[in-house]
This record gives sequence, structure tokens and C-alpha cells, in this order.
Amino acid sequence: MKAVFLRELRNYFTTPVGFIYLTVFLFFAGFYFSGYCLLSGSVELSAVFSNLFLICIFLIPVLTMRLLSEDRKNKTDQLLLTAPLSLCGLVFGKFGAALAIFAAGSSVFFLLGAILSALSSPDWPTLAGNLVGLLLLGAALTAMGTFISSLTESQVVAAIGSFAIGLFLLITDAAVSMVAQPVLQEILRFLSFNRHYSKFTQGILPLEDVIFFLSTTFLFLFLTVGVFERRRWK
Repeated sequence: MKAVFLRELRNYFTTPVGFIYLTVFLFFAGFYFSGYCLLSGSVELSAVFSNLFLICIFLIPVLTMRLLSEDRKNKTDQLLLTAPLSLCGLVFGKFGAALAIFAAGSSVFFLLGAILSALSSPDWPTLAGNLVGLLLLGAALTAMGTFISSLTESQVVAAIGSFAIGLFLLITDAAVSMVAQPVLQEILRFLSFNRHYSKFTQGILPLEDVIFFLSTTFLFLFLTVGVFERRRWK
């Protein structure tokens, strides 16, 4: 798993993908930080993290679109499938590399917190809770993108598929008011990433939402392993 992780991590910086992702993510983090904190004189970062929900939805597919689809297109996936490496190690190695890039971008908030501490006294526990929520959201979206990438050899199709899931996640809250069946409403509320994530931005660390994101992450990683398991025995 370590070899796969290091290989994928290196690939992010031998191609423009890693630089593009970090540049765009840092731009929006700085943009929202400037608008909600520096210009308004506030030390409250909740609005910054709330706005990053939408950015993550549409930006993480850039990280995941090539994870597995590129190997399938280049036929190098057959080498991976026959290598002395467990499928879990393969999937978790690739997923871990994408998540590491996401975490690297998110670490900018330690710097932003330090800037706020020079101006006033930020609420560090709340900032930590927001970061935990952002990382959990990133892990779930990365796992979903990894799964979509395993289904196709086209990076474009993988990106579009991940964007489509992102759009679905965005409209679940609006869809609740559009359906009349109580059971369907509850299902949509449960599936709403924004509903689960918004609690973290309020400085709350709810166990049920932590479990939701972790369960979603491992579910899609398990499904990805299943895709490779089926292809191995074909």
C-alpha cells in the first residue's frame, strides 16, 4: 500500500493536477477568509467552512478522476491486479494519496488561524471541529470519486460522474420540500451531506455525523474493492 500511495502522490506533482487543485482550493479559502474575516474584522471561520462545502463538491473530482481510470486506459491495471498486493492495499493507497492532497490544502487553516490570533483570539476548539468536519467531508467525497473512477477508463467520464453525484448531494435539501411522502423526505434528509456537514461549521462535533461520513467513506472504498475483485476473476 505504501508503494502505491507514494507513486500516486508523486504523480500529482509530475502532472499539473496537484498544482491546479491546490491553487484553486487555496484561492477560494483565501477569498472567503478575506471576505468573512479580514475585511469584516471577525474571527469567526464558520462562514468560510460553510462556503467550502460547495467548493469541495466540485473540486474533489479533479483529484479523483484519474486515480483508477488512467490505469485502466493504459492497461497497467492488469499489472496491479497480478502484483503481490492486496486489493484493499491498492484502493486504500490510491485513495490515501488523493486524501493527502486534500488534507495538504486544508492545512492552510492553521496559517489562517495564526493570522487571526495576531489580530484577536480565535476559538481554536471550534476551528478544530470545523477542520475535522472538512476532512470527513473530503474523505467521503474522495471515496465516492475513487469508486466512480474505477468504473471507467475515461477521466472525463469519471469527472462528470463525480460532478453528477455532487449535484445530487446539492439538491437533496431542496428536494425534501418537493416530495410529499414522509419516508422519502427522511431518506433525503439522511442523505444530505450539507445537513450532516453544517453541524461541524457551528462548532459541534456530533458523533452520528462523524459515523455518517466514515461509513460513507468505507462503503465506497468497499465497493471499489468489489469492482477490482470482479475484474480480477474475469
